[in-house]
Amino acid sequence: MDSKVTKISGTAIPVVGNDIDTDRIIPARYLKAVTFDGLGEHVFADDRSQLQGQHPFDAASYQGAKVLLVNSNFGCGSSREHAPQAIVKWGIQMIVGESFSEIFFGNCVMLGIPCVTVSAATANRLQSVVQANPQVAVTVDLVEQQVSAGDFVDAISLNEGARQQFIAGTWDACGQLVANGAKIQETADRLPYLKFA
Repeated sequence: MDSKVTKISGTAIPVVGNDIDTDRIIPARYLKAVTFDGLGEHVFADDRSQLQGQHPFDAASYQGAKVLLVNSNFGCGSSREHAPQAIVKWGIQMIVGESFSEIFFGNCVMLGIPCVTVSAATANRLQSVVQANPQVAVTVDLVEQQVSAGDFVDAISLNEGARQQFIAGTWDACGQLVANGAKIQETADRLPYLKFA
């Protein structure tokens, strides 16, 4: 399985607002799930209920989006992995925003979801472009380090360690263990403290 993530292109969904925390992304009552299956349908459940079908995640025009467009300090609050899991299970493959909570960012990396940062002006522009034309393709290129939507193109930022993990496909720790099973066994066979009489 190829775990490389170099470019994502598709429609986008804008969620406007700063400091959107993990409690809003996936309410606490959904944390009782034994698996993450089905979490996608509950992403932003309380916000969607309050907005009575007017939330972007309910809009027909944004269904099937691959890119989530957000603002500042997205994913703050509690460290629950359920928040990025719910976003992934809904179908998002890339998040573009002004800034992210460090723990949320780390959880996204472990799931193969890059969280790239842009300036506030770029985040607002991207959201406006998508609100005006929900079918416009948004492309995020980790190699070229840029985002485009229609005629608009600007730079993105992603710390170099995470960027290289995505480009090389090494973000997938479990995948790396499985792929290197023979080498791990060779090392284990050489270790004297793993030998039993």
